[in-house]
Amino acid sequence: MDLSLRSALVKQIAREHGFDYCGISKVEFLEQEAPRLDQWLQTNKHGEMKWMEAHYDMRLNPALLVPGAKSVISLLFNYYTSERNSDDESPKISTYAYGEDYHHVIKDKLKSFIATLKERIGEHVEGRVFVDSAPVMDKVWAKKSGLGWVGKNSNLITRHSGSFFFIAEAIVDMELEPDGAIEDYCGTCTKCIDACPTDAISEPYVVDGSKCISYFTIELKGAIPESENGKFNNWIFGCDICQDVCPWNRFAKQHDEPRFQPHPQLLNLSKSEWEDMSEELYQQLFRRSAVKRTKFEGLKRNLRFVTSS
Repeated sequence: MDLSLRSALVKQIAREHGFDYCGISKVEFLEQEAPRLDQWLQTNKHGEMKWMEAHYDMRLNPALLVPGAKSVISLLFNYYTSERNSDDESPKISTYAYGEDYHHVIKDKLKSFIATLKERIGEHVEGRVFVDSAPVMDKVWAKKSGLGWVGKNSNLITRHSGSFFFIAEAIVDMELEPDGAIEDYCGTCTKCIDACPTDAISEPYVVDGSKCISYFTIELKGAIPESENGKFNNWIFGCDICQDVCPWNRFAKQHDEPRFQPHPQLLNLSKSEWEDMSEELYQQLFRRSAVKRTKFEGLKRNLRFVTSS
């Protein structure tokens, strides 16, 4: 099977397994990204996320992560929903955390995808699959494979569906026909920069992770600095502000993944019900949710912070 047919089959299999977009890149050292990553780390824009410093060489060269790797297959899976909490004054969590933890959902689909790939390609295929779980620069590879461009808010943006996507990869030892990158369509727009209440987008295309609401509400383990008081706009787990204001997300489409549906109670919680939440209700609402990352005490800390602002 020639490269073109084999690559087309890979994309067909990706669609069969529910992925919205699939693009292919050749495994190589990310020469352009190396100085950018260096600068980002040296200026401490990762804050307390020390895992960002680990496996530095692997981040820039997937062949060190997956020996013998020849191709990166980038996959996008939509998680957008127009559903929102019925109480406008209620605390907010990021849309990606409404339903079951995406790590579990996407990993299951990746396992099925790679199994079908091995079955249908008709040759020995070895590789590994990842979804935000290894030192892989997923947005860079998705951009290189033409799935979209990395916007000024550092999210991958697609022309047809916006940016509410999870990014996953299959790094394989199979040679495939690479796709090319597309243009950057942000133009002169600065809506995401203007809307960020903590000035986390320190300059176009550079996000200071240590200033992001998502960092404060998820990654930071200690007390949230008082300097951020009054800036969170009721976000208590993650933040969607820079995506919500992005003009390209007017094209976002409702996902059709049952496992991403929120618990029936979640979007009807009043402000007082959030503030009085017991650990029992927390466990009930977020049993398999990404919100478990911040743990009950972390969520209560975030609630206290936004309600005292």
